[in-house]
Amino acid sequence: MDVFTEEPFQGNALAVFPQAQGIPEARMQQIARELNLSETVFVFPPSRPEAAAAFRIFTPAQEVLFAGHPTVGGSFVLLQEGIVARNSERFVLEEKVGPVPIRVEYSESPLIWLTTPPISFGQTFERARCAAALGLDADDLLEIQPQMGSAGNPFLFVAVKDKDTVDRAFLDDTGAKHIKGPEVGRCGVFVFAPTPEGAYSRMFAPEYGIAEDPATGSATGPLAAFMARHGLLPSSSPSRFISEQGVKMGRRSVLHVQLHGEGGADGIEIGGHVVPVVTSATLEF
Repeated sequence: MDVFTEEPFQGNALAVFPQAQGIPEARMQQIARELNLSETVFVFPPSRPEAAAAFRIFTPAQEVLFAGHPTVGGSFVLLQEGIVARNSERFVLEEKVGPVPIRVEYSESPLIWLTTPPISFGQTFERARCAAALGLDADDLLEIQPQMGSAGNPFLFVAVKDKDTVDRAFLDDTGAKHIKGPEVGRCGVFVFAPTPEGAYSRMFAPEYGIAEDPATGSATGPLAAFMARHGLLPSSSPSRFISEQGVKMGRRSVLHVQLHGEGGADGIEIGGHVVPVVTSATLEF
């Protein structure tokens, strides 16, 4: 699948195994490493009675509790394969983070929405330290301290002044460790600039085996909450906007954001379209 796009070979590529019961535990991580996509999804029968299916999600380096583009793309596959009744408007997925509600807006290309798990914020970091690790100057950042935020996966959010600055940013494994120091575990680093449409973003996660992610749904709920905290939501449409990601790497992604209540106090949904690329394949293992 290509997720968060309506065009093949754009968005974030995803592999989904809709009948994963026969795959050994250790083999799932090996398959994810072999495919070398941002994430790979393995679908199992649910253990929760309210869930339609259970997802296990792997980056090339490790299993994660929750991820956005696997949730959206995997939901599309459930509908296509009839694991969830076609034209279903709502269902629930079981993920390591807990139940994840799904909502579908049907049109020529269905728009699949997930409800972001509970969001928390943590440690803040020095602007100059973050800028240096990203190959930027401190003046390139907005006057907002970078901060850790999570909805199941931790990200460091760094707000910069414009799209050009986002495109100039760069982060490798050494830079990621320099930003955080030894006291902070693995995390992604999410660099963004506010735009009239919402946000223009990039996400680096070298510690997860992901040099750069074309679209990061699990970061976009916390991004929206972070923007709301600091008055960065678009004035024309503060409750529904888009985050554009992956442009610099030639994989433009469009992540739709819906905030319910003041600043998302009643929930934040992340939505996207999905394009199937390969609909069946056999792996020899």
